[in-house]
Amino acid sequence: MAIQSILAEKTVSVSELRKKPTDYFIDEPVAVLSNNKTAGYMVSAALYEQMVMLLESKSQMSQFRPSSSRLATIASLGAEQLLAASEQELGDFEE
Repeated sequence: MAIQSILAEKTVSVSELRKKPTDYFIDEPVAVLSNNKTAGYMVSAALYEQMVMLLESKSQMSQFRPSSSRLATIASLGAEQLLAASEQELGDFEE
């Protein structure tokens, strides 16, 4: 017999979940069980968003997500600044 960890204090069976799923989108994880095994976890939108923000803050993944038009503007401004820079400002920069 395999032992399985359940990483939530509350659980619900799939059959109970089907009856009224919105009751289980709460501000703490709810383990969803199928045949007494964890099939997944449910969390509220607010908790999920907090988890994503925490993961982003702890990783190298940037929250900087510009659109393609914004990227084009940034590239254009960078090119203008490079062309306007003096030899002294460029220092050892080479193409």
